[in-house]
Amino acid sequence: MLKELEDGGKNAPDIHGASSVATPDSLHSSEAADRIAFLSSFSPEEDKAIRRKVDFRFLWLIGLMYIIKNIDYTNAAAVKVLQVGKPTNILKQLHMTADQYNWVQSIYFISYIVFEVPSNLLLKKATPRNWQFRIIFSWGVVLACHAAVKSKEGLYTARFFLGVMEAGMFPGIAAQLCSWYRSDEMGKPIMWMFGFQNCSGIVGSLLAYGISYLDKKGGLSAWQWVYLLEGIITILFSFVVYFVLPDYPKSPRSNKWLTPREQEYLELRLSENAPKTADSAFSTSEILASLRNPRTYAFMLSQILINLGGYGLSWQLPTVTTDLGFAGLPRNQLLNIPPAAASVLAIIFAGWFLRGAYLTRPAFIMIICAGALTFFIILAATTNKYAVYIACVFGTMFYSVYFIPFWAWRSGTLVGSTGTAFTLAFQSCVGQVGGVIGPQLFQSKYAHNGYKVPFAICATAIGCGWIASAWTWWLTRNVEFDVQRVRRLRIKANKEGRVYAEDDVKVFEERDFYKGLGKKSDGVAEV
Repeated sequence: MLKELEDGGKNAPDIHGASSVATPDSLHSSEAADRIAFLSSFSPEEDKAIRRKVDFRFLWLIGLMYIIKNIDYTNAAAVKVLQVGKPTNILKQLHMTADQYNWVQSIYFISYIVFEVPSNLLLKKATPRNWQFRIIFSWGVVLACHAAVKSKEGLYTARFFLGVMEAGMFPGIAAQLCSWYRSDEMGKPIMWMFGFQNCSGIVGSLLAYGISYLDKKGGLSAWQWVYLLEGIITILFSFVVYFVLPDYPKSPRSNKWLTPREQEYLELRLSENAPKTADSAFSTSEILASLRNPRTYAFMLSQILINLGGYGLSWQLPTVTTDLGFAGLPRNQLLNIPPAAASVLAIIFAGWFLRGAYLTRPAFIMIICAGALTFFIILAATTNKYAVYIACVFGTMFYSVYFIPFWAWRSGTLVGSTGTAFTLAFQSCVGQVGGVIGPQLFQSKYAHNGYKVPFAICATAIGCGWIASAWTWWLTRNVEFDVQRVRRLRIKANKEGRVYAEDDVKVFEERDFYKGLGKKSDGVAEV
């Protein structure tokens, strides 16, 4: 078997077979030995070359997918303050109050939540490339149709269908990446997604600023031009996704840019719980296992609470920065660039920090949550416009960087193709409840003192999210210490000029690193 694997031929067998839940202990010892020998036959240079191929196919594309997605759903916040106070402002034209307009974002998230799981369960059956094309094309059409609405009811309807069409994009990408990247490497693609996402704050602000000068051109207001032009761009981009996005390592489309030997390597190097190309399109047992796992609800609770605070700030950010009076129309849009720029720099740092395995991912998250809590408390405690703006910059930064270690951490406990797709979608949809509640906190009655009450609620949610993250850390402590241990061994082996393949993270039968608080297990492997 080893000879067949190393010959680079097209008939190289799939050691994992069709089962996504087979553990190393269940494999024949000779097959396990062949796996180690095959992986060890690759040099660090070959390993880097293969992973560079994967990075080139994914990173820039998923970054662009996420920046466009983020611009398209957050533009409602920027549109709200376009031509504010003038007859062509969206609130004036659609006869809406600021409180009614808050529902624009909440309704989007309600439909997003409802359709997230069904969308992701179709991912494997439809293939990622086809499904992501459908998602992006259809949401581009709906976004462009926003320009035609004539009433608040029409806008609410458009936002509902935007959520329906967008549902499944992020968990779909995350689930697919688990078939290409190890858990300890997930920080890199997640960094690209969220780095580009926060670039959307810069790009979106510049677009809104530029498009504001089209007000009344062609009989359309500036806000209508925003939706129409961004919708058309999204539709055109969907065809790029269709022709470029890969499916899975051993999918037929991968034969065009990967050799059989490289395809085998990419799957065999994954941890035992990772989804594989040959997995069935649907597995009820994996869904039930996810629903029974307390980790599912621990991660979910942490995300809901952090999102409640973060989504509240991101939704209200253009209004808060405009009310500070630092710049008039249309330059008020440019005040949203520093928070986005700070977030991008912090996300790049987080990606680098995770690659070094200096801390476990949940330990890193505890530091991030503490930083976010500090600046949300400042927002709730003062009306000094300089302190408020600084808190907006750093509060946005800490909230944005939270998701880099969070989603990398989450990927370490997922099992199988269906289990991964379902869990990520279930996690994401319930986690978006914060997106429904957050905007509703910022009622106009709280505007007189800089929204101190809503920000106090957001700060409380962030603090509770810190506690929820600590609980989740405890539930996943053994796997996380194992991920850190193996990551350090892989780094060490790379420095020695070899690919580490002797041991890997155990998820099905976890190593016991800590018997209890302060009690280290004898089974801890030193690196």
